[in-house]
Amino acid sequence: MVSCHASARRSAIGLVAQTGITSFINWYDDPSNETWIAKDVFGSAPRELLRSVSLQQTLQMIQCVVNVVEERLIADDPGLHEAFLLYSRDVAFAAANVYARAAEARGLWDARLEALVVDSILSGEYDDELPSRVAALGWSGGGEVSVIVGTGGRVIDVDPFRRIARHMGSDLLIGIQGSRIVLVIGRKDWHIEGSTPPEHEYSFLEIAREMAPQFGDGPIVLGPSVPGLIEAQQSAKSALAGHAVVKALRNAPRPCLADDLLPERALAGDAIAKRTLVNNIYLPLKQHSPDLLATLAAYLDTGRSLEATARELFVHPNTVRYRLKRISEVIGWDPTGAREALILQSALTLGAIGFAQPRRQ
Repeated sequence: MVSCHASARRSAIGLVAQTGITSFINWYDDPSNETWIAKDVFGSAPRELLRSVSLQQTLQMIQCVVNVVEERLIADDPGLHEAFLLYSRDVAFAAANVYARAAEARGLWDARLEALVVDSILSGEYDDELPSRVAALGWSGGGEVSVIVGTGGRVIDVDPFRRIARHMGSDLLIGIQGSRIVLVIGRKDWHIEGSTPPEHEYSFLEIAREMAPQFGDGPIVLGPSVPGLIEAQQSAKSALAGHAVVKALRNAPRPCLADDLLPERALAGDAIAKRTLVNNIYLPLKQHSPDLLATLAAYLDTGRSLEATARELFVHPNTVRYRLKRISEVIGWDPTGAREALILQSALTLGAIGFAQPRRQ
């Protein structure tokens, strides 16, 4: 089967070369006709040849034909030699034009396919064709995924984002939604790949910081990492919700983590933020120790005063200090910080009013 395909390609290439020489003879008889080249020379080749023969190979074929004709047919005729050089130059330009149009068409197709994939990720409407679509776009990652949402400038140039992603060893999908840019970043799973991991694997936050100057003015929000592309909708929803409320956080960093905006997102009605606050703060404290939950509630209600908390709970202030330290160890947030106190207060409020995960349909 392979030899049949190779034979068919050789036959097609020979037909192109023969047609080129015939077209030169016709053109030499009537130089005023300049519409023949692309249509006559390359119109005889099957479209499959464009995918199997590169532009470089095509130019090498043209050069080979030119050398043979010069050596064997027109070496002793300066006028004919000059005409053939002019003709071969136009053929080379015509070949480049054919491949340029094909590359432009492929680029437009890739852009439409990429937009379709990103829209599928944002909507969560996956199908069996998603893996093949992302593979066609060059996605090779099998590891964690995170989504960045930012604002583009007057002219959105996506090439710098792609260069940075390649340099930092990540895969990238780009979605343009008006003035908003959505970047889906993936890391390779080196255990699955079976190859040696790089000496330094960049975090998603490091990648986002490197890409930040390529965005336009405005906030940039990085969604949490998720296990793979199928779960990317969770990161995208968090990033989009954070991008909608990030202006409420004074002096917000750029980029800003979506999980650093949990209170603002919860106030705006984001169900993911509410579940995150309850599941990561309220429930772990409640399940670990009722004393820790009661201490945190009293500490926040008394304006983060150790003495007032100790009086309310009838314990020593050192006991309060110990419990606050344990709270930080259990949930990862420090109750003594102003920003963390707001996050924890939001979690306690949601937990107290009975917010829970939505019922399954």
